[in-house]
Amino acid sequence: MEEMGINHRMVHVNGINMHIAEKGQGPVVLLVHGFPSLWYSWRHQILSLAAAGYRAVAPDLRGYGDTDAPKSAETYTCFHIVEDLVALIDTLGQEKVFVVGHDWGAVMSWYLCLFRPDKVEALVNLSVAFTPRIPFVRPLTAIKAIYGDEYYMIRFQEPGEMEAEFASVGTEVVLRKFRSYDTPAPLKIPRDEGFAPEGQPALPSWLSEEDIQYYTSKYEKSGFTGGLNYYRNINVNWEFTAHWTGAQVKVPVKFIVGDQDLCYHMVGVKAYIHSGLFKRDVPFLQDVVVLKGVGHFIMEERADEISGHIIDFIENFQKFPVPSGRVGSCAVL
Repeated sequence: MEEMGINHRMVHVNGINMHIAEKGQGPVVLLVHGFPSLWYSWRHQILSLAAAGYRAVAPDLRGYGDTDAPKSAETYTCFHIVEDLVALIDTLGQEKVFVVGHDWGAVMSWYLCLFRPDKVEALVNLSVAFTPRIPFVRPLTAIKAIYGDEYYMIRFQEPGEMEAEFASVGTEVVLRKFRSYDTPAPLKIPRDEGFAPEGQPALPSWLSEEDIQYYTSKYEKSGFTGGLNYYRNINVNWEFTAHWTGAQVKVPVKFIVGDQDLCYHMVGVKAYIHSGLFKRDVPFLQDVVVLKGVGHFIMEERADEISGHIIDFIENFQKFPVPSGRVGSCAVL
């Protein structure tokens, strides 16, 4: 990535060695990726933020890329990941940072704002809306009841099972399959067909062969277990966060999602976002943007547009501190 002028280094945080990519000078914007992604998913935003006068920092999260991948799934709870992020913020010499999250990075950014709102100036989250904790209902029990036992989150639960399936078809095919998934329908992995029965999918227009080769090179070294361990802690996170039942996210937030994103079409999500319940749980929610014709990997598919939304939001926040009573808006573009 030298041609991008992006700098890479290792930092020691919370007992692990973490790889970070960074560029620019100014207020820090922390970019938090999801599955199956890496810091590289933010390559476009890193360049745009740096050009706009910000210091963009994108780590490989615990278990991904060049960052350490502890073997035990027990070390991938929301507390571990948030502690990693807080330690990274401290290592960067910052009291507070702007945060941008996507997919599992969005989930962990919501947790960061719940646990340590003192570390976050403002949040832009992509794809995954806040999910309030529902007492007495284990998340995986509900997910299985709605989508069945071939739903990808359920298939990911058994240690070693999906790793073996992924190995049987090859790392590149797995990444092509996930990256080319552009339908809002639930993602299921039939047990009797395997992961990629149709062979190697074509790449979407926004992802080049060079891009997929970079992802492949990193996942061939690290494997998928680290990323899958986040899914294997869904119920554990629910158990650990009983204290936060009913808690609100009290930082300024902008939320952006594509109208073809499978996360947007999960049961109850649209109603939650647009009914006022989202605003109830995230009272400083300033804006909800739904992009037409856009799928899950929104920051790559609409790179310039997402960069613009991020920069506009954090610049506006810096110039005009957010009043606590401001009413959020919703735009469909």
